[in-house]
Amino acid sequence: MAQKHRTSSPVLSISLLVGLATASVGCGSGLNVNLVDGTHAQPSNVAMFFTVDDAEGEPVGGLAAESFVIYEDDQRVSPSESQQTIINQEVAAEHFTLLLVDMSGSVTESDWVPAITAAATEFTAAVEAQQQVGVYAFDGSEEIFEMQPFRRNRDTPAQGVARLGSFQTRDPSTNLNGALVQAAATLTAAMETSEAPLRFGTIVVFTDGTDRAARVTQSDAVDALEDGNFDVFAIGVGSEIAPEVLGEIGISGYVLIEDTASLTQAFTTIGERIIGQTRRFYLLSYCSPARAGVHEVRVEAHQGELSGDATYTFDATGFGPDCDPARPPAFEAREGAPRPRTASRGGAIRLEVRAE
Repeated sequence: MAQKHRTSSPVLSISLLVGLATASVGCGSGLNVNLVDGTHAQPSNVAMFFTVDDAEGEPVGGLAAESFVIYEDDQRVSPSESQQTIINQEVAAEHFTLLLVDMSGSVTESDWVPAITAAATEFTAAVEAQQQVGVYAFDGSEEIFEMQPFRRNRDTPAQGVARLGSFQTRDPSTNLNGALVQAAATLTAAMETSEAPLRFGTIVVFTDGTDRAARVTQSDAVDALEDGNFDVFAIGVGSEIAPEVLGEIGISGYVLIEDTASLTQAFTTIGERIIGQTRRFYLLSYCSPARAGVHEVRVEAHQGELSGDATYTFDATGFGPDCDPARPPAFEAREGAPRPRTASRGGAIRLEVRAE
């Protein structure tokens, strides 16, 4: 099958197709701020966990505590008195990425395997600096195969990804849809082991063709991905995989390349997107001056002349002094907590990277 693809190195171009977002977000002048969760506790702690994106849906990372202005009941809260601070989001949330690699007969019988292994290794090394990453392979079999268990890079490089290079295909067919359903279940199970109250999942799938095994329908596969509240990116290589299939599977975006010459760049593009999405999350904590009653807190995010806001309502009954804003907030534990999307089946914002 490898001879079907041209060996010239294409130029990658990126286009953004923008539609109407369906999520409830605070929209100011150019920034979209989406509240993921909020919490409050005595003595007077209030914390909000939210994301920040620009008007085109691109993640906005690197904002400092000074980039946010807090209002209670439309009255500005003094930054010095409230001791507002950005807490490391790892105390409240953990991110997981599952890389699913097509190792069907058309792949393992070609000369692509070294390039795939190298690209997957670079991708894993980059993303696991921010998240827990697991690597799985699929062919025509009903089950997917673990290459690298979920882990986060703590100074030691992953070894399991190299197992892709020696993978032995059990069934030469392509069970793409079934593998996606299996990946969704595997990712959900991994997220459930986390001690963080908020857990977020991403699936990245690489394939060289459409589903041939017909074990699971494409509609059922997409339903499983959306039911898990995952971000999903798809990488397709060659002419067999249709762009509309990649677009349906790649809820959050897809890459379509003509041969393996651009494979590393494709994985890099998706990896940078995932890391950027991780950095768009902010955990802002402060000490409220309120001592009784129900109040609405509004947080404004500012980046240059751009701004946006999100709100949260809390009850200050029993509030008092001696608040420590650095204390980790106690969010309610949720597996697969809703995550603001860059795209959806209805078409919010879709990243499309194509070879030309």
